Amino acid sequence: MTGQQPTSFYEAIGGEETFSTIVHRFYLQVREDNLIGPMYPVDDWEGAEARLKWFLAQYWGGPPTFSENRGHPRLRMRHHPFSIGMAERDRWLEMMARALDTVDEQTLPGPYRQALWEHMVRVADMLINRFD
Repeated sequence: MTGQQPTSFYEAIGGEETFSTIVHRFYLQVREDNLIGPMYPVDDWEGAEARLKWFLAQYWGGPPTFSENRGHPRLRMRHHPFSIGMAERDRWLEMMARALDTVDEQTLPGPYRQALWEHMVRVADMLINRFD
């Protein structure tokens, strides 16, 4: 894409490679986490990683792979079976922040990083279904 302006947020931050990096580094932490890890099926780590990558890529202007494979995101419905309170929300965001921090400033400049982070916080807040 030399000499051309990116046409989407997805392209501006490096497309699939960047989203793959963020999601993979997030899931490396999830696999070892005692609070969030048990919410994931141990026999489908690769599937969980692919689904989050598809979702984020599609949301930010990438290919519609999530919708093609899973239909409408329906995030609240899909997460309803899990007990998600403030502790789970905070841990999810903590791990996601660490994953984002592994991406250099050139790939993910400040304004893009901020927009991505704000989206993560909104989604994490929306998925809370347990109020202690």
